Amino acid sequence: MSAGRPRDARSPEQRLFIGGEWTEPAGGHYEVVDPATEEVVGLAPEASRAQVYEAAAAARDAFGPWSRTRPEERAAILDRAAGLMQRDFTANAALAQAESGATTATARGMQVAVGAARFRRYAKGALEPVEEAVPPQINEAGPMGRAGIFGALTVRQPVGVVTCITSYNNPWANPAGKIAPALAMGNTVVVKPAPQDPLSVYRMAGALAEAGVPAGVVNVVSGSGAEAGEAAVDSPDVDMVSFTGSTSVGQRIAEVCGRGMKRQLMELGGKGAAVVFDDADLDSAVAGIGTTFSFYSGQICTAPTRVLVQRAVHDALIEKLTAYAGYLTVGDPTAMGTVVGPVISAAHRDRVESYVELGRKEGARVVTGGERPDPTGRGFYVAPTLLADCTPDMRVVREEIFGPVVVVVPFGDEEEGIALANDSDYGLIDYVWSGDVARAFRVARRLRAGGVGVNTIGRNMEAPFGGFKRSGVGRDVGSYALHAYSELQAIVWPG
Repeated sequence: MSAGRPRDARSPEQRLFIGGEWTEPAGGHYEVVDPATEEVVGLAPEASRAQVYEAAAAARDAFGPWSRTRPEERAAILDRAAGLMQRDFTANAALAQAESGATTATARGMQVAVGAARFRRYAKGALEPVEEAVPPQINEAGPMGRAGIFGALTVRQPVGVVTCITSYNNPWANPAGKIAPALAMGNTVVVKPAPQDPLSVYRMAGALAEAGVPAGVVNVVSGSGAEAGEAAVDSPDVDMVSFTGSTSVGQRIAEVCGRGMKRQLMELGGKGAAVVFDDADLDSAVAGIGTTFSFYSGQICTAPTRVLVQRAVHDALIEKLTAYAGYLTVGDPTAMGTVVGPVISAAHRDRVESYVELGRKEGARVVTGGERPDPTGRGFYVAPTLLADCTPDMRVVREEIFGPVVVVVPFGDEEEGIALANDSDYGLIDYVWSGDVARAFRVARRLRAGGVGVNTIGRNMEAPFGGFKRSGVGRDVGSYALHAYSELQAIVWPG
């Protein structure tokens, strides 16, 4: 392995980060492409299976010492890393934008800024109590021993080596939301970033190394295909897998984890229902639903992509959503005023477009969008698209499209709205818009989703995040993330 500083992002070749060393990849490099220009941003390293196993072994060796460090020491390293990410904020945001195609505001405010903030949050999280007393219990004499009063204590212990497999839609916030709480709890990590935009994660590793994280505590391996990710899951040194991505890939990972009894944290797909009642503030509803068009160009699992609207306001909502989409500027994400940038790749653009065409064939009406913006230009753009006259059985209503496409299904009364919302394989985040707050909360309680927004798409970043059904396993965010990366141990003693 070759030691040294990470290469500058402008350098064409990035190296792996294994055991505290910047390491030449056994498989060479592959191109990372800017979704807006189709130009090469840089060359990402192609790790071999053996190198991924080496990274996991390094994490295993580092686990014992790191898990025994004082929480204050772990907190100081995480806090310093956040400061270094902020120090290089402009360059980090430019790289994230080039890799992911995010608009400038998103790359700065929602990617790098949120990533650094999560390291700050879990620097404090490292200091949260890990012990909790259990009320004493009086036991009578019996086969288990003499009578007495027994005390008990629960202790949160780190799981061990955690593989973090991250999503392409946010190359800063998503990895930070895994790495920071895992490290805060005393785990060590092997990070396998999304193949489309891994360079930002190497930047994150560089900040952690500069902040003083011991060798082997953080390892980053990448690859353009499935081999690196598969090795990061099946390595015998890995105790837990934290994955964000599609349900189909999550299911395959879960099968491997099941064979080895590895712990899992899965944040998978979504088909968020936005239930809009006839007494709703339609402008508020449109602003929330419209984020499917604008935020990450719809490449976000929490998006309210499936609109269920009460018939009395159906036409009015369609009209307002059409007008909203018409105001959105699609184009160069670096340009002032651009709201909708490209999707991540040509293959994904084609996939989203195929869903729109499928919707047409199924009988949906394309109200706006449906055609490629500036098809003679460069970049992987999809126009904000609204599909009306949809029915619950259509594939465009049931399957996750992961692009700037909204489908609309009408409903009659409250019971039908709830039934339609719950008629989904997914259950990540749903939304309810109603002027009757009591009804909104009543409906929210009946929705089979891990989260429900009432008259908002906003989130409380200390509230648990995760999904019902095929949208995932487990919860993270806030202190719940610390719990997710820990095992609960009970210690009992006689009083």
